[in-house]
Amino acid sequence: MAGNEWINGYLEAILDVGAKLEEGSKNSAWAKLDEGSKNSKGFIDPTKYFVGQVVTGFDETDFHKTWIKVIATRNTRERNNRLENMCWRIWHLARKKKKIEWDDARRLAKRYLKREQGRKDAAADMSEDLSEGEKEKGESSLSDASKENIARINSDLQMWSEENKDKRLYIVLISLHGLVRGENMELGRDSDTGGQVKYVVELARALAATRGVYRVDLLTRQISSPDLDWSYSEPTEMLTCPPSDDNGDGESGGAYIVRIPSGPRDKYIHKESLWPHIPEFVDGALVHITNMAKALGGSTGDPMWPYVIHGHYADACECAAMLAGALGVPMVMTGHSLGRNKLEQLLKQGRLSKEDINRSYHIMRRVEGEELGLDAAEMVVTSTRQEVEEQWGLYDGFDVKLERKLRARSRRGVSCLGRYMPRMAVIPPGMDFSHVTSQDMDTDTDIASLISFDRNQAKRDIPPIWAEVMRFFTNPHKPMILALSRPDPKKNVTTLLKAFGECRPLRELANLTLILGNRDDIETMPISTASLLTTVLKLIDKYDLYGQVAYPKHHRQADVPEIYRLAAKTKGVFINPALVEPFGLTVIEASAYGLPVVATKNGGPVDILKALNNGLLVDPHDDMAIADALLKLVADKALWTECRKNGRKNIHRFSWPEHCKNYLSHAAHCCNRRPSWRPAPHATGRPALPENEPLTDSLRDILDLSIRFSVDVKLNCGTDSVRLSGDPTAANPQQLLDAMYKAAGTTESLLYNGGNAFQRGSVPRSLTIVNSRWNLNDRKRHFVIAVDCFDEFGKFTKNLSDIIQNVMAAAGSDDRGRTGFLFSTGCSLGEVIEALRSCHVEPGEFDGLICGSGSVVCYPWKGIGDDMEYGAHVGYRWPGENARTAVERLAAVEGDDVADDVEACGSHCYAYAVKDGGKVPRVDDLRQRLRMRALRCNLVYTRAGTRLNVVPLFASRDMALRYLSIRWGMDLSKTVVFVGEKGDTDYESLLPGLHKTIILKDAVEHGSEKLVRGSGSYQREDVVPCESPNIVSTELGYATHDISIALDKVGHM
Repeated sequence: MAGNEWINGYLEAILDVGAKLEEGSKNSAWAKLDEGSKNSKGFIDPTKYFVGQVVTGFDETDFHKTWIKVIATRNTRERNNRLENMCWRIWHLARKKKKIEWDDARRLAKRYLKREQGRKDAAADMSEDLSEGEKEKGESSLSDASKENIARINSDLQMWSEENKDKRLYIVLISLHGLVRGENMELGRDSDTGGQVKYVVELARALAATRGVYRVDLLTRQISSPDLDWSYSEPTEMLTCPPSDDNGDGESGGAYIVRIPSGPRDKYIHKESLWPHIPEFVDGALVHITNMAKALGGSTGDPMWPYVIHGHYADACECAAMLAGALGVPMVMTGHSLGRNKLEQLLKQGRLSKEDINRSYHIMRRVEGEELGLDAAEMVVTSTRQEVEEQWGLYDGFDVKLERKLRARSRRGVSCLGRYMPRMAVIPPGMDFSHVTSQDMDTDTDIASLISFDRNQAKRDIPPIWAEVMRFFTNPHKPMILALSRPDPKKNVTTLLKAFGECRPLRELANLTLILGNRDDIETMPISTASLLTTVLKLIDKYDLYGQVAYPKHHRQADVPEIYRLAAKTKGVFINPALVEPFGLTVIEASAYGLPVVATKNGGPVDILKALNNGLLVDPHDDMAIADALLKLVADKALWTECRKNGRKNIHRFSWPEHCKNYLSHAAHCCNRRPSWRPAPHATGRPALPENEPLTDSLRDILDLSIRFSVDVKLNCGTDSVRLSGDPTAANPQQLLDAMYKAAGTTESLLYNGGNAFQRGSVPRSLTIVNSRWNLNDRKRHFVIAVDCFDEFGKFTKNLSDIIQNVMAAAGSDDRGRTGFLFSTGCSLGEVIEALRSCHVEPGEFDGLICGSGSVVCYPWKGIGDDMEYGAHVGYRWPGENARTAVERLAAVEGDDVADDVEACGSHCYAYAVKDGGKVPRVDDLRQRLRMRALRCNLVYTRAGTRLNVVPLFASRDMALRYLSIRWGMDLSKTVVFVGEKGDTDYESLLPGLHKTIILKDAVEHGSEKLVRGSGSYQREDVVPCESPNIVSTELGYATHDISIALDKVGHM
């Protein structure tokens, strides 16, 4: 039974904790195991620590032995009874841990099989094989590159050079979460404000200093919280001034932090809770970018659109994807820390189930943001090849083998059959070396000549942080082992302390300095941080490391260079023992100051040390290996000197100028995607029409003139040919419309039944009458009717007519001419016209129609044809027929559950009728299967789940509104979207944003919400803010009075 003494000790400790709980608590400590890690006062609960030690350190046999012992010694004392019950409960926790591990293994195996099937399907579709030579070239591309010390620029890239100095590039960076400012960064204040903040600020400065780059905007969230410094509420902060030799308008050049309001203005929001506020951030950023592009375009009238939009971390990647999709410009992303990697690590620990992890970290919402980034990105910037293969390889939207094959086909000029994967660019992170001076090269100066610890002597002129660190040491002259990171369990500081404490030669030879953020009172810190710092203090006490370990409470960002200098002066070593290190910026920083390095073998340090050749890699789980590596570098001065020399010689490879040159070289290789349209005249400053001019009346003459145009086309009617010129009314109307179809290159016919009535079917894209006096921006406000009124069979209900009439009536008769109306639906354009006519509403009453789940936009005031520019805009990466065949194969769960709905199809929308009672996959499941086959589409179930629309990636009803805001200058802040309490599967995306949303009670009978996502995915609260002043509901229904009251609430009456 001696082997069970540890279990007994831990159980007794838990009982001791329970005995000290506040009076009045009826539950013992073990009954609180599932309530989290804090007690009623919010302080640390040691129960979790002891239970974790028991569950993870012992197996079921040990628990059984302990339980038998407790049973055998049972008596009437309450403590023994509690011990028996607690032992039984923890045994069940251990069983639960095993079940979680087993379920995780099954989930991974199932997902692996699905990925393999997706790869096989894609390979089968791409039946053309590569030649042997090309196979060898494709397969060796990664292995050859891995032999390089740093990332190799592919042979088809041209390096950025001085020849590009005359370019005027506008680059947008996005880093949404954390506290971002240019000076006195509060790194380590919380888990959201870390190395990423420093990285993006320095990247913005470095890009702005690169020849050819005119302006860089770093977009982040504006925060006006009284708990934070006022600088985070400033709309704009200049990082760098434009160069003195700038040839353009120097006032607008340089690098800036631009803060966009989104969500509660007076509240700091952690990254896990930011997701519902992303659409509002995107809308605000869209306004800024559009205005800046026009300003930078100057008198030429051509906006200077962003060269790239670069998102950092999952939340900003989703923002960048939406912005790039709305603007039609290239998108770049950097994951920094990846959600799937974190999910797999947490599941391997076995302490939390997937549901618990998702509830705590909103991890599935984060993963979906990263997947959406992969869908939209032209390029993914990574720091290592290991990150590409082992981390991005976990995602549905990226497969190393399939990407290699697609790249080889693209290089040969062979069609990829609508499949796409982003370009992975391995670019080492940069660093600002401005703080590194020539004095840092000098290590011969004795440390004793710089510092004095004789209390009787006058204080020397040394950096304050030196004195703060040195006060911990009994002998400050010994070499210093330095670890610098935020207090995060992933940084693995506890293993480092164990390695130091258990290696006596290392303790005798060196001191250890731990810089772990800033702290005041550990008990008031977040539980994970407090638990780690408490463990650090316990380990120092356990190994009696007093006088040998420094752990200062505070340091400023400006102190970091001095800390590196102190370690170098003592001929010390820097160590990064993180479990996984995505970048390894601290490794580069330490190397710049001449410190040899010991670093984790997992992540960025692998490539960094290959390039610098100035240190050793270790297994972060092996404390003996860590101690041996540190001892080797500290004890062998010849090796120490060689590593220092190599690091200083090669450090230029990680300078910001080198990073920016590689970055721009890769970005130049991205598709030079730019908007195919120009903003409407009024959007660029044309005066609006007079306030008192009723626009509805002003359009009447234009519409009357719509038939007075000349037609010079050849009409083919059977065997007869007729050539018309002049007045087209002399011809049969049906013949005229058919001829216009053929002239437009379409084979479908528009059925004309007299007057202005159109029957169901497609409409000619060329049937447009351009009115130079009119655009959407002339309206004072816009009402968007997006209520999905369908019955169980997918037919429009009579509620639609009442809603349209009531919304128009709520606009007010006096203000009717200044209010524009749009209709948004998942139905086809022909079905919309028919439905409006059945409601006794002419299409001309609407300024715009958004049809086919956002795949079609048309303007009845210009004609019935769809917007060809919008079609070209959303058609980017549209897989077309390749998506059609894949969806037909994947959407039918049982036989013929889905079938082509030919009448509802369009050039950018494939519609499928869902069989009554048919089983079809949910949107998230079907999208996952398409992603595994490198097909990027947007999927929407509409008409109460009786139809599936497959549309381009950037086509959606909410993105169509953003297109209108850019194309026609429609003000989203003065737009009201009317929806029901449920609707199509894209319903949730219509609710948040800069616009106002009014939910009409009892307007929708049947929706498609059950087909959105499964139980293991993210939830609605991750998409729609729980409380937002921009979202209101009517109190009773959708009568005119109810709508007017709701409009008053949102400030639009």
